[in-house]
Amino acid sequence: MNSIAHQPFAVKDEFDLIRSATDFSLERAEDGWISGYFFRCKLTSAFQPVFSIASNTTIGHTAYIRSQINDEIALWPWQVFSQASTDAQLVELDRLCRAVHALNYFKTASDSEQLFLVVHPRLLESVKTDHGRTFENFLDLIGVRTSRVTIEIPPAVNRDPVLLYQVINNYRARGYRVSANYTPAGAPGSFSSVNWLIGPESLTPDIVRIDADELFRADSGADAFAENALRAGLQLLVWNIDTPRQLAAARDIGADYLLGNYLGSPVRAVSTISPELIRDTLQAETARKENL
Repeated sequence: MNSIAHQPFAVKDEFDLIRSATDFSLERAEDGWISGYFFRCKLTSAFQPVFSIASNTTIGHTAYIRSQINDEIALWPWQVFSQASTDAQLVELDRLCRAVHALNYFKTASDSEQLFLVVHPRLLESVKTDHGRTFENFLDLIGVRTSRVTIEIPPAVNRDPVLLYQVINNYRARGYRVSANYTPAGAPGSFSSVNWLIGPESLTPDIVRIDADELFRADSGADAFAENALRAGLQLLVWNIDTPRQLAAARDIGADYLLGNYLGSPVRAVSTISPELIRDTLQAETARKENL
């Protein structure tokens, strides 16, 4: 586990070394922003800020891939990944995306901020053991601890409890933080039982993500899950927050972290969320409820 970074990361000085030491096709723009190439697709990063209610500050960013083909046509991420017709190509593409995100993020973010990375479910199925080892080696190269990365397990993996257990424990054993996705009882791959998380053969993610829309579905069970999860020592991240009402609902269930376009959209920069926006929105929502 790379618990100690070897040296501070300076992409300007190390870019040529990094490019020569990997199989990735990388380029650096004049402003220092890194892009990678997969076939004809140019891939780069956008980051959406994650806010901590406890610390009243932005504590990290979720990374999203942004892509173009022939420098003109923008592609959705699913369109890019659909070009990986084999498992080997999918693994290469997913690793390229994580490398581009890490290069862009850690040259800009503060030393305390976390990079949140989604891993493609097909990669988790294709790589049978040692999940996170190759990316750990890359982080070693740029002098970044695995503890500064939170791996987000996609909801599709919930359908395979054995794989989910293996993936979570593989990543945590290498020092990464891990988040899993809540899915309500009765849904395919339901991830709703806290007993599943805290038993002797427990799945132990650091964070569980809850879609803000689930907070307004009477049959979702999200409120009860959040209460039990917090009691079990898990942290909650409510994402997809698009309205003041959703922000207030996230606060009301005890969410630790907040994410959504209402707070800050994904952009080609490492931005922050205004604490005043959180404060003023919650005050306004409290007043609105009192006047109902």
